[in-house]
Amino acid sequence: MGVEIKEDRVSEEEFNAMQDFVYEYLLASVEREMDGGRMRWYPWHSAEYRYNHILNVVELSEEIARKEGADVDITRVSAIFHDVAKLEADQETHPEEGARVTREYLNSQGDYPESFIDSVCRSVRRHSYQGDLSDLSLETRSLVEADLLDKIGTNGVTLMMLRMGYESRVHVDAAEMVDRVIDRGVDVIDRIESDTARSIAHQRMKRVRWIREWLTDEVAVIDPMETAKSEDQ
Repeated sequence: MGVEIKEDRVSEEEFNAMQDFVYEYLLASVEREMDGGRMRWYPWHSAEYRYNHILNVVELSEEIARKEGADVDITRVSAIFHDVAKLEADQETHPEEGARVTREYLNSQGDYPESFIDSVCRSVRRHSYQGDLSDLSLETRSLVEADLLDKIGTNGVTLMMLRMGYESRVHVDAAEMVDRVIDRGVDVIDRIESDTARSIAHQRMKRVRWIREWLTDEVAVIDPMETAKSEDQ
């Protein structure tokens, strides 16, 4: 069950301050790289990309929360903080570390009820949960579903196009890279629980399949064996 919906606890001014804090924290994580931070050279591990992902998850999770009857304040605050420690902690530990940072911020920057802080931190701590999403509160589930949805669709395709360069691939491999997004999308649809998230997922997958079809139609596939034969003649 979700948390009972009450009057907004977080003003837009307070939420904007949270956004500023998270972005500054991500930037500081990159700057601390030489002191133990784990900033990697892929562009999607930059502060800019990570913050953009966080904002996407905020928007998606709010939509899911509103339509599914979850507490929107808990959902959007947990969404803005969910990856705050992503650039300085290991993948396995960043949710727990993020929950610690979240609790410190909420305890020091406002007069939020302890139950609210506990619920937000619980969602941050469980946002990478790999089990059945029906086991989670509506708020945490909304966050997890939003996090999964941001990895599919045209955003997922764009990231795969970036990855091509780092894998030393050429443009004729683009359709294969899009297939990875489709495979991920199928897995996401299998995991998500809410009707809202499922509708968003199907809409995004439709766009990805269009891109895959266009690539197949417009990008000629080179057969390395045939090319080698031509060069030998």
